Amino acid sequence: MKILLLGANGQVGWELRRSLAPLGNVFAFDREPHDAGTVDLAHPDSLGPLVDRIAPDVVVNAAAYTAVDKAESEPALAHTVNAEAPAALARAAASRGALLLHYSTDYVFDGSGEAPRDEDATTAPLSVYGRTKLAGEQAVRESGARHLILRTSWVYAARGANFPRTMLRLAQEREQLRVVADQVGAPTGAELLADVSAHAIRALAAQPMLTGTYHVAAAGETSWHGLARFVLEQGRGLRPDLPWKAQAIEPIATTDYPTPAQRPLNSRLDTTRLREAFGLRLPGWEAGVRRMLAEYLETP
Repeated sequence: MKILLLGANGQVGWELRRSLAPLGNVFAFDREPHDAGTVDLAHPDSLGPLVDRIAPDVVVNAAAYTAVDKAESEPALAHTVNAEAPAALARAAASRGALLLHYSTDYVFDGSGEAPRDEDATTAPLSVYGRTKLAGEQAVRESGARHLILRTSWVYAARGANFPRTMLRLAQEREQLRVVADQVGAPTGAELLADVSAHAIRALAAQPMLTGTYHVAAAGETSWHGLARFVLEQGRGLRPDLPWKAQAIEPIATTDYPTPAQRPLNSRLDTTRLREAFGLRLPGWEAGVRRMLAEYLETP
């Protein structure tokens, strides 16, 4: 099996390089220099020729414009990367009969209520980022390509910029932290997302009818405030020698922390369809965060 991976240096892409390796030959590309070469989703016209050159059986698109607040002032670029580029990849995959695996987000929903959203729930994104990711989903579905769209939430990893790592840094710089407590979701590790992706690709080889859209998130739920408390508690336990300063984490409302992009208050995703289709049990979010912190804090 030949696999073309885009976004290879990102949080999810880095883990995909590991999880996809047992499936076949992985040709990994990123906007930054990489072993196989560079590719920039800001130039969608380059993607078709790349697919033709590699001739993959599977295309995995882990690249995206993810600067949620910055997207409000760069809507054209966000649309190019998150909608036009997936459309070009999907057309190229369709022309070759390749499978396209594409990632999306809970930001395609408006975050109202408290119930977890399933795959058929009405979409109503609140931000430029959410609207461009939804447009990318729609382009993939309309292309005629065999596809998997995996929506996820609150992604983190031991590498890259993410909430847990930011909390660890701030807790060593400030005596008091203020963190939003009324946005609820499931922190989902890039490692888990990569492992689920590899499992799904393997399953599709035997059961091609399993294509479509699925929600992937760790089990359980918490708020950003709850996650921050957990991260610092675990961090202090793992590395008591670090210069921890934060003595308190104050819970605040979303309205107390205004941002250019509006965030959904309810990021809960119903993963029933994924678990039943692929025979998976998704671990609780705490297990993944513990593993990530151990990797990040204990690595020399």
